[in-house]
Amino acid sequence: MGKKIVLVSSGQPTLNPRLVKEADALSQAGYQVTVIYAYWNNWGTTHDEQMLPTKKWNAVRVGGSPQQHKATYFLSRLINLAGRFAFKKVKLFAEYAISRSTYFLLKEVKKHRADLYIAHNPGALPAVVKAAKLNKGRCGFDAEDFHRHETSNEPTNPDVLLKTYIENKYLPLVNYLTTSSPQIAAAYRKLYPVLKPVVLLNVFPKGNIAAIKVNPDKPLRLLWFSQVVGANRGLDDIVKALQLLPGTQIELHLLGSTSGNEAYADSIKNSGINVKFHDTMPADELTNFATQFDIGLALEPGFSINNNIALSNKLFTYMQAGLAIVASDTEAQLSFMDQNPQIGSTYHKGNAAELAAIISKYNSDRDQLNACKTESLRLAQYKYNWETESRKFLDLVKNILPAQ
Repeated sequence: MGKKIVLVSSGQPTLNPRLVKEADALSQAGYQVTVIYAYWNNWGTTHDEQMLPTKKWNAVRVGGSPQQHKATYFLSRLINLAGRFAFKKVKLFAEYAISRSTYFLLKEVKKHRADLYIAHNPGALPAVVKAAKLNKGRCGFDAEDFHRHETSNEPTNPDVLLKTYIENKYLPLVNYLTTSSPQIAAAYRKLYPVLKPVVLLNVFPKGNIAAIKVNPDKPLRLLWFSQVVGANRGLDDIVKALQLLPGTQIELHLLGSTSGNEAYADSIKNSGINVKFHDTMPADELTNFATQFDIGLALEPGFSINNNIALSNKLFTYMQAGLAIVASDTEAQLSFMDQNPQIGSTYHKGNAAELAAIISKYNSDRDQLNACKTESLRLAQYKYNWETESRKFLDLVKNILPAQ
């Protein structure tokens, strides 16, 4: 019997590709893996129901949902609301304030005796630390973001205060910390020098794409994706840039949910550009879908410290699909593009004219475009892929766990 490992998220597996990749890698390496998670949205639930039966690892959902175990779901929201009120007033019950499901994660994770517990977001962090202590196991945290500054840079912001409290209380107690970019690693290393964060890039398995799709004369096709199509994501830059290129055959494709952001989506539809919207899809379907495009857009506006230093999975999905990259000059993206200059171009965030010039250049010079696409796919195949990063992850786990 292999050692037991429990991965924990306050969200859903479909919405957290890093968790799924880690669970897959661990189970393939012979570990007994259980994922404990909570309802986040209906879209994720639909895709979880399709994905989970195909996995070698077990999955347990806690905290109810609006459709199932409604009383539990209502109670979880009530506990979270009370926790947020208590933390705001007297700085108590932060664990119940950090996410809707943390109370139920705490209860469930403790029941699973394991050698290692891994949290994948702040809402799961208290549960893995407490379970590891109770069951005499080890624990780790995957910081996909610089969580305390995801939404704001202001020290007095309620979200900043809460996440800072949780991180300061629990991160010093974990046995390891992984991050998704060198810049996030540096930020956490400054706060917690003892932890020595390990960088695991947001990459994906190599897949079966052997060559790029050449587009010599058809309309240039641009792709941007996220879970949500909304404001503060850099989309204003590309809309304004394309408005500066009237009469040019360029298509903008946006993939993500517009629910709750219908007015913003309508403003793009009515902007006069050639734009098409696509429904969300699971991460393992994105790469094949993306192969039909020419340029992948990474338009992060750098609105927070985290947004400035994160390397999103957009970049690596585009590369696996063999797309040229056009990226805004956030600190993390600029550093990555400087290291890999042959895959595309960067522009100064907010500078629509500069972005328009870059798009126009690739539209008129398809040979240069295809050279960028070819290099992007080559780097994804030999360097920036989960096969490479997973070895780092499995070595880390092996070194953290005590010998038999």
